[in-house]
Amino acid sequence: MSPDVATTGRRLLGQILKERGTIREGQVQEALAAQRKHGGLIGQHLVELGHCGASDIAAALAEQAGLEAVDVAGAAPTADALARIDASTAHAYGVLPLSFDGNVLRVAISDPLNTAVLEDLAFTTGVEVRGAMADAEAIKARVKELYGEEGTIADAIVDASRAIAGQDAESAAQSAPVVRLLNSILHRAIHDRASDVHFEVFPNELRIRYRVDGSLYEIEGPPAHLAPPLVARIKVMSDLDIAETKNPQDGRIALSIDGRPVDLRVATLPGVSGEGCVLRVLDRSAVSLDLHALGMRADDIESLEETTRLPHGIVLVTGPTGSGKTTTLYSMLSFANDDAIKIITVEDPVEYDIDGIIQIPINDDIGVTYARVLRTVLRQDPDMILVGEVRDRETAQVAVEASLTGHTVFATVHTNDAPSAITRLVDLGLEPFLITATLEAVVAQRLVRRICLACKATFEPDDDLLHEFGEDGERLRGATLSYGKGCDECFHTGYRGRTAICEIMRITDSVRAAIQANASTAEVRARAEEAGMRNLRTSGIDAILEGTTTVEEVMRETMGTW
Repeated sequence: MSPDVATTGRRLLGQILKERGTIREGQVQEALAAQRKHGGLIGQHLVELGHCGASDIAAALAEQAGLEAVDVAGAAPTADALARIDASTAHAYGVLPLSFDGNVLRVAISDPLNTAVLEDLAFTTGVEVRGAMADAEAIKARVKELYGEEGTIADAIVDASRAIAGQDAESAAQSAPVVRLLNSILHRAIHDRASDVHFEVFPNELRIRYRVDGSLYEIEGPPAHLAPPLVARIKVMSDLDIAETKNPQDGRIALSIDGRPVDLRVATLPGVSGEGCVLRVLDRSAVSLDLHALGMRADDIESLEETTRLPHGIVLVTGPTGSGKTTTLYSMLSFANDDAIKIITVEDPVEYDIDGIIQIPINDDIGVTYARVLRTVLRQDPDMILVGEVRDRETAQVAVEASLTGHTVFATVHTNDAPSAITRLVDLGLEPFLITATLEAVVAQRLVRRICLACKATFEPDDDLLHEFGEDGERLRGATLSYGKGCDECFHTGYRGRTAICEIMRITDSVRAAIQANASTAEVRARAEEAGMRNLRTSGIDAILEGTTTVEEVMRETMGTW
């Protein structure tokens, strides 16, 4: 499904549906309001609200894109069309071949804006490919019916190994078996909810690992000789220089997996044994930009919502890489997003598109830095500004200037906990009186793995476990705790999904006095806790007692934060 955007010569999806008599104006406005609050695509919200069906959206999208609409449930694909696209490609791309006539292959697709799919199919099949619009779930069901279950990565490895014998990396990267192998690896990564895919090259092996819920898992890896063509194929897809193997390169790939738009951020790295790379998976459909979806306590969510109503000031979100800082900020902005408010973000890079918000990417290579862009942004009369990261003195000073001139500034910093953010700002060169005049709140957060509901079990903690938790363990004495035994649903880890735990430090008069007096981080923490701040360890224990996560997870994520 495509977002409802107005571009030159392109009719709005809502307008098309109204002209067809499918929906009314009030229903369009309701869906637009849901989109502003939660993100996502307007077509999805219309279906979720019950205003129309998925087939209605597919037909409207087809009309919008100038494509024919097709009902794949009743379609009868020809044998020669099915023979043109193999099972792994059909599953990975979420496409269904319909007919092959006059060297033109007609395929059903679910995203009319993703022309990369048609281009890739034309490359792998060697014929002209034309798209027809259909519902993504209907395509998926029909592909499974006609092709059977998706082939394994092991099968794709065997095919690729046979096909590239004697070829150089660049030639092998263009071969259909290598394309299918990479598609299989990426499709499984999306299916397994991986946030990163690591291609690591060693003298005698290529190791492929997925990061799922913050932990790395190894999958069956191809032989070492497939590493160069696979990395070369990734470079081709991300428009990188194939011949450059001695210097790191960064790029981006836009894909449609199972009919869903997925962005991959690519980073190559030359090593002693060869060139490897890491793909960061940005699956927009898998991220809910809703504060209530983060898993925080109700009072924490209420506190975050309050910060979005501030008329001015700075709100910082802190934590290590991968702790969900950006998602929390996006969710806060989505909550605040309104027609009466102008919001501008400055990010490196822009990870998720939010309708109604102006988003500006940073590019240090051409001088488009945080500080430089921020000064320009201030002349655009925004109400709220998001700064991807406060990483130097100049950016911090511009953020302070923005706050002092009546703007609300949201930003991330890298510190271990909320009170440490004060020390970080001082290290960046901000005077304590400027910090106390502008800083309104600091949110520190971590992501802990959720216990898998399919294999959840309970137990009584023993003294050894309580002792490991120190004084905090007394809160757990006599409680019934939970853990996951491990099953197919959670890859036998006992965990599935993650939830956020946080500490929210509001800058009260007492905390301001401590900052002004150059007090230690411990003193700032003590003042904040006296004012009601619940620290990360306490938030983690609350999650344990609620049966959401385990003692081991909280200990791992909050070590050294109390």
